[in-house]
Amino acid sequence: MASILQRRMLSKEDEKAADEVEVRREDQDNINRFSRLHQRELVLEDELKTKTKEKEELDDLTTELELADEEEKIQYKIGDAFFHLPLEQAQEMLGAATSTIEEETSELEDKLASIREEMTQLKVQLYARFGKQINLET
Repeated sequence: MASILQRRMLSKEDEKAADEVEVRREDQDNINRFSRLHQRELVLEDELKTKTKEKEELDDLTTELELADEEEKIQYKIGDAFFHLPLEQAQEMLGAATSTIEEETSELEDKLASIREEMTQLKVQLYARFGKQINLET
């Protein structure tokens, strides 16, 4: 009976040793890279939400300006100051601002896609190396 108990203890110790994978420098670098990418992803997602909200607001303003009287001066905010502009000029500036926001949104989406792709590649590498011993779910 003692030999069965010893074999079980040895096999459990062997399992633990087999489960413990040595973390190489390369692995640690990949883990750190994944962490930095994840933090960057969160920042970019917040920026994208902000830009999307700004775009929605600009679209609402565009709709409102379509209903405005052509003779009416429009208050247009530049920085911290408001300027009274003719309707046509305000619409042009609003169109330019909308184009800029759309470009910025597109750039953010491209950056996010690139980051997520790299994170997926790192997940594959790290899960292949460590299996269940690592949790990279975000």
